[in-house]
Amino acid sequence: WFSGDDVYMSNENERQEYVLNENGIIFVGNARYIEARGWYYGQFQDLLNICLTMLDLSLYYRQDPAMDVSRRGDPKYLGRVISSMINGNDNDNGVLLGKWQGSFHSHENPSRWDGSVVILKKWRQDNYRPVQYGQCWVFAGVMCTVLRCLGIPTRLVSNFNSAHDVDRNLSIDKYYDSSGRSLNIGKDSTWDYHVWNESWFIRPDLGRSYSGWQVLDATPQEQSRG
Repeated sequence: WFSGDDVYMSNENERQEYVLNENGIIFVGNARYIEARGWYYGQFQDLLNICLTMLDLSLYYRQDPAMDVSRRGDPKYLGRVISSMINGNDNDNGVLLGKWQGSFHSHENPSRWDGSVVILKKWRQDNYRPVQYGQCWVFAGVMCTVLRCLGIPTRLVSNFNSAHDVDRNLSIDKYYDSSGRSLNIGKDSTWDYHVWNESWFIRPDLGRSYSGWQVLDATPQEQSRG
């Protein structure tokens, strides 16, 4: 609400939706059959201490506590820390463990989650061990809750016929031998859909034209800058 803040959002309707609304819809499925799933963000449901503990458990804080705390007013930095902590891939006591195939019988099937509060509270109750299991919309839903709880306007974005280009050549590469048989090389992939987050803040480091919605993705795919 304060015009001098890095996350200032001037439109009152957008503040109501992207900061204060505790309920939302996540779109999943495929391009021909888009399903709307209700999600309870619950960012005001006694989660602040959990979110602050999340910052203290991060590798950023463990490596340099003074530097980490001094940068917590910077939404760019905070977004990177939170996106790392939502998944448990870096041995940093992250919130969720991802799983996309095989059996889910011993833990929660990702499709059965319908809100962030139960996940975050289970994470705390289990002494900050990753909750099993999550997939992209679950990572995005939980990250939205944490960022809204910490005062950063955040929304979810769904993309259908989604491509993951690992080698940055702007194409999805498939390889075949001389007989036309598919070769299992290359790491590019395509998915029916993918869900990530966007948060609203200014970018003094890049210039005013880059301020506004910024992409953040907590789904563990590949590391960014190591």
